[in-house]
Amino acid sequence: MYDLNQKTIFVLDHTQYFSISSEDYIALDYLKGKTGPSNDAIPSTSSGLQFSKSLWTCSVESSIEYCRIVWDLFPRGKLVRFIVSDTAAHIVNTWKFATQNMSHVLNAMALVGVPQRNTQSSDYSVIHGLRAAIEALAEPTEQQLKLTQAAENTVTTNEKIPNKGRVICVTSARDNPSMKSLEDIFHNVLMQQNTLAMTQKKILSIDHCHLVIINVVPMNVETLVTNRKQIDLSSCLSTEIHTTSAPEISNKLSHLIMSHYDLASTTVTGIPMKEEQNANSSANYDVEILHARNAHTAICGTEVLLPTSIKEGAEYETVTLKWCTPRGCGASDMSACPPCLAKHRVTPVDVTSRPSSCLINFLLNGRSVLLEMPRKAGGKTTSHLLSARGGEIFIHSLQITRSCLEDPPSISEGPGGRVVDYRISDFAAFIKIHRFVPLKSKSNCEDNLHRTPDRLHKRSRYFPLTLNTTMVHNLQRNMPWLSNFLRKIAKEDMDKTDEVQCQQNIFELYTAASRGELLPFATMNSNRLEGIKKTEQYRLLCAELEMIIRGYATNSHHKVILENIQNVRAACGDAVSLILYHCLLFMFIFYKNLIKITIGDSSGKNIIRATTDSPLSPPHSMDSSSNNASSILKANKRNLINAGQRTLFDVVINVERSQNSKRPEFTGRLCTPTGKVAKLYPDFGSKEKEPSSAASVAAKDETLPIKTDGSNLRS
Repeated sequence: MYDLNQKTIFVLDHTQYFSISSEDYIALDYLKGKTGPSNDAIPSTSSGLQFSKSLWTCSVESSIEYCRIVWDLFPRGKLVRFIVSDTAAHIVNTWKFATQNMSHVLNAMALVGVPQRNTQSSDYSVIHGLRAAIEALAEPTEQQLKLTQAAENTVTTNEKIPNKGRVICVTSARDNPSMKSLEDIFHNVLMQQNTLAMTQKKILSIDHCHLVIINVVPMNVETLVTNRKQIDLSSCLSTEIHTTSAPEISNKLSHLIMSHYDLASTTVTGIPMKEEQNANSSANYDVEILHARNAHTAICGTEVLLPTSIKEGAEYETVTLKWCTPRGCGASDMSACPPCLAKHRVTPVDVTSRPSSCLINFLLNGRSVLLEMPRKAGGKTTSHLLSARGGEIFIHSLQITRSCLEDPPSISEGPGGRVVDYRISDFAAFIKIHRFVPLKSKSNCEDNLHRTPDRLHKRSRYFPLTLNTTMVHNLQRNMPWLSNFLRKIAKEDMDKTDEVQCQQNIFELYTAASRGELLPFATMNSNRLEGIKKTEQYRLLCAELEMIIRGYATNSHHKVILENIQNVRAACGDAVSLILYHCLLFMFIFYKNLIKITIGDSSGKNIIRATTDSPLSPPHSMDSSSNNASSILKANKRNLINAGQRTLFDVVINVERSQNSKRPEFTGRLCTPTGKVAKLYPDFGSKEKEPSSAASVAAKDETLPIKTDGSNLRS
């Protein structure tokens, strides 16, 4: 009850603008021999009639779907209210538990109806609803009333009742100044309400309010309102702005609810279901479910890496787990399962789809389903369990690592211990790097003490304990560039030179993956890698590198490296052809225009040169000439400084000019006066024969060993 999601208020704009069409047309199909109603107001196509929802209908459906997910996962404690704003604020439900259900909200919305388009009034505004939302946040809930009464009955009555909430406003504005005006009005009313709460006991002061404004426009319509991340306007108010089209408002709210309630997504793949038309055949379907994020983090320590991917058309990642052996929920059936670490309610994302309803009915009939995931070290393991209890479906996080109930393993290698591949030397080196040493100057001692815990926390966030649970640290001996890559990433003051070298290493990894080369594992058990494809091995390797980079990320260079690793990971996983295309395009632009910084001069000087290699060609050897070293160095330094002020076309043109300047000039062009065109083979095909002598013929044979007799010309 101390979180912002304790109270959530939807303010829906019910002005005339929301009566217009969303421009997302849905075709109507009729049975054979049936004809649809003839109505000129409904657009038609060659296949039949079509219709589109209004902005109001899209907003109501998406917000109610938001509530359905909240009430499915949190039956008590998370309250949601609706306020409709037109000429005045209309209260749809209250904080009482009797009105916190779908039936009450849907019946009230049916009575409200679609806004009238032909009404003319200047009183239509969403500000009425925002004022009512602030007053609703100040109203105590049933739980807060109990705390207030308990505080009055005690001697110490100075205890403050916590009161936080979130307001989600679905509206439409012309431009950014209009949005800024809306935020200022909301902030002023909030401050006035807190001032009023200090004088009245029946209302509560608002500790903090999170205002989320969703600007809705029809499909394919440009808007002047730009997206903005969350900012703090004051100590009691934070705001953020999102712009979306009416058909995409459902995906936007699905993305927001993940962060509002700390949820995670899981896609169950490979569910065998019988076809509706042909009962004898079956096909595999996927069902996406939502649940608390702790269902993944409970097992996702340093030993486990869940396979994730970005859902098509969405902005969040989903964990992909495969359907495994169904079984009953009895004690005898569940005795073979590993111990359970966490249990959370689940709800389907698309509750009306046939695969979702089949999965729900299957679980409610008393069956349970094991979900398996691939391991980094090879093979698969059952990580989660889906089962129903008391008419509700839960996801169970299973223990897949070592249990604390087992015998403690031996740290020393050799007989007598169950685990003999601990990274003892790596851990000793980690401790040695993070030792405290005394400083001669005492000026920055306090700053260093404050920075050290944060630095240690970031670097120890991912540290595999054994060699069989990591791919990166197994490949360091057989992949020479990997150790250098990890050292560059660990630098807090990573600069452009380190970034370029890391880019070259990423390109080597991408080249090996595209060629289908095997990863040279040294100590990892090869039997555990038999069930994993080569592309999956590279994808898991990139995912582990991504976790390492996230732990060390401190500046913009780390961010660039992280994005490139994510692109290679998507390309190795064959996620979507579009992602692969963007990855290849990025590699081409990078190796076409980026300046390589290498050390190859015999005198020890840094030589900077530009390269125009294609992304699939190997790097050329460094030019060792030292005559142009200083001039090239100065020119490329200027290019690095002015790179942010040039376009990509300018960079390509400059690189091509620099390459052309190094090529020897054509001899014919040097001998031709300025403004005239050099003629190639001027005597070729001439009818007149020039007088020749033995000396001239000999000279001609020395310079051009081609016979010029008639037979040779005719051929």
